Amino acid sequence: MKNIFLNMGYFLKETITVMRLNLLSNILSIFSTGLILFILAMTISGWRISAKAAEAIEGEAEISVYFDKGMDNQGALKLVESIKRIEGVRDSRLIGESEAYDRMVKILGKDAQVLKVFDDNPFSPFIEVKINLNAMDHVLEELDHMTGIQYIRDNRDVLDRLGNITHLFRILGYLMGAAVGIATLVILSHMIRLGMQNNREQINTLRLLGAPGIFIAFPFLLQGLLLTLGGGALAAALAAFALKQLYARMAGPLPFIPLPPGGALISGMVIVILSVSAVLGIVGSLLGLLSARNH
Repeated sequence: MKNIFLNMGYFLKETITVMRLNLLSNILSIFSTGLILFILAMTISGWRISAKAAEAIEGEAEISVYFDKGMDNQGALKLVESIKRIEGVRDSRLIGESEAYDRMVKILGKDAQVLKVFDDNPFSPFIEVKINLNAMDHVLEELDHMTGIQYIRDNRDVLDRLGNITHLFRILGYLMGAAVGIATLVILSHMIRLGMQNNREQINTLRLLGAPGIFIAFPFLLQGLLLTLGGGALAAALAAFALKQLYARMAGPLPFIPLPPGGALISGMVIVILSVSAVLGIVGSLLGLLSARNH
């Protein structure tokens, strides 16, 4: 390791020489790697945005609990407190008849005129229960065993679909990350192998002079690292520009969509992409060196 640092100037010089011999191929490799990593960057950013949106939507996951009509307000409040103690319940509150009526007016909008045909308020009081989606079955089971509850509107279909959408976002992110990683490794290992084949005469000369394998291979390792870091920097710049444009366009017409802070999202994305590109560069170079040695 000490010898590597002492000869770092030589290694950098040799790396530049190797890259110059295939300058066009290396430039195209940087651009292709950059475009692949750009897809990964946008996938990661979309994953974080969708996770934020899913988290906000999950925060609104709720069920409605209707209690016996003969129960007075004091009994309803006691029931609310009992429901709050159930594991998986984030909050519960009593919704009175007038509040239930006002909510329906907001939902119907202009069509709320139809409610005026009723002489009395047609809505019953109920308990609004906010739950964690993962604990929905447990919460419903506990509510079934509680006395005083007449009916539970669990919105199971909607909540199940919400959980499936959240799960789908995670799976797509994993698959895209795996696809990008494999594609980058294939391109990079091919470039390293090609570079070693083009420089096989110089490599054989170094071997005859007694140069150790790490001394011969290290410039090619640096080449792969520089290629992926260049592609990573290009991808990060493109993704940062795209995200700024996306935030600028979504802030106006779609203010109701919850978005993570733009600065934190971009800085986190840049760190991840550069880190991933460095890891892929080292691994891809090692695979290319191993492939070239076997052939």
